[in-house]
Amino acid sequence: MIRARAPLRLGFAGGGTDVSPFCDEHGGLVMNATVKLYAYAYLTSSSDDCLRFDAADIDECFTGPAVAEVPLQGTSLLHKGVYNRMVRQFNGGQALPVEVRTTVDVPAGSGLGSSSTLVVALVEAFRNYLNLPLGEYDIARLAFEIEREEIGLSGGRQDQYAAAFGGFNFMEFSAGDRVVINPLRIKPTTLWELESSIVLCYTGKSRSSAEIIDRQIRNMRTDHKASIESLLLLRQEAIDMKEAILKGEIRKVGEALHRGWLAKQKTAPGISTDRIATLIEAALAAGAYAGKVSGAGGGGFVMLLSDPPRRHEVVRALAELGGVVLPCNFTSSGVESWRW
Repeated sequence: MIRARAPLRLGFAGGGTDVSPFCDEHGGLVMNATVKLYAYAYLTSSSDDCLRFDAADIDECFTGPAVAEVPLQGTSLLHKGVYNRMVRQFNGGQALPVEVRTTVDVPAGSGLGSSSTLVVALVEAFRNYLNLPLGEYDIARLAFEIEREEIGLSGGRQDQYAAAFGGFNFMEFSAGDRVVINPLRIKPTTLWELESSIVLCYTGKSRSSAEIIDRQIRNMRTDHKASIESLLLLRQEAIDMKEAILKGEIRKVGEALHRGWLAKQKTAPGISTDRIATLIEAALAAGAYAGKVSGAGGGGFVMLLSDPPRRHEVVRALAELGGVVLPCNFTSSGVESWRW
């Protein structure tokens, strides 16, 4: 049995600038960090020459003969896409009779990069199973190509690299698919203060990030002025956010978070909703000083910052509106796997 897990991420700043064609033309910058919430993949050999994919948390299953290429249709698209690529590129086109079961700690469409993180966990499980000499850049690149190019799901690049590397990272994306990951050395006291300040609240509604990202891409391709200007501001906020976190200036982290949220809403319709606005307004009234949606928007998780002594008041205000709050604990580890 191969067990693999990859951490989900919080996007602090720059989300959206990692999407083509913007990052190809202007260069994308993203500041994110991984948290102790995971996507898991469990892989074992099948005893009857069959393929079995089971996404237990969303009740999706697939069973079929072990063939070299499984059609990318129906259920378990992420599992099928990873299987096809690993068989084609690393197993000489020979079918692998395996059983793969997956779970994720948060609902699909959470805004924490869950689908991309799951692909990274799946790639790592196959990497371990086949004893492949792949590093973090290799795994992230494979996951990106599988999800974005082969399966055809719209999105950026930050999620795959966050899941592969783990920790606090300042990421650079440029033309020619050039990616540079800069790990940040954060003071322990800054990490403790951030963990004590952040309130992660699930809105109760999942969303399809691909739909919002498709709108953003259309605006990029038509040189939609407001959208491009907002993305340029988001890129600058990633720089400001990096500086504030490295210096331990949590209030400035909040200021950058707020500016980024205002700019993000101008990149495409549907990023904020009445539900999101209500939760953020209630949190601000209770003592939070900044908030934004994690990920593309439209639903999922809202990330808020408050002074630690007033965090409980913010949590209580969100709970009164039906918001579900999860603890925020950072992890410095990226994707990992083991045999059991």
